[in-house]
Amino acid sequence: MSTVLTFRIDEELAQKLQEASEWSGRRRSDIVREALRRYLALLEFEALRSRILPEAEKRGYLTDDDVFAEVS
Repeated sequence: MSTVLTFRIDEELAQKLQEASEWSGRRRSDIVREALRRYLALLEFEALRSRILPEAEKRGYLTDDDVFAEVS
């Protein structure tokens, strides 16, 4: 099942979307769907990170490098 969503964008963004569509050979709706998926995944990641950050800091993981050093 799919849902139709209508929204407004300014002319500059509409032009960039059209150019991306022409360049990539993808439909504008496909590009917008993929951008929304990526944005929502980023929000989810940031929310998770903010929830675990206090515990990570207690354990001495202060930077991404600390984490990478542990898992490498």
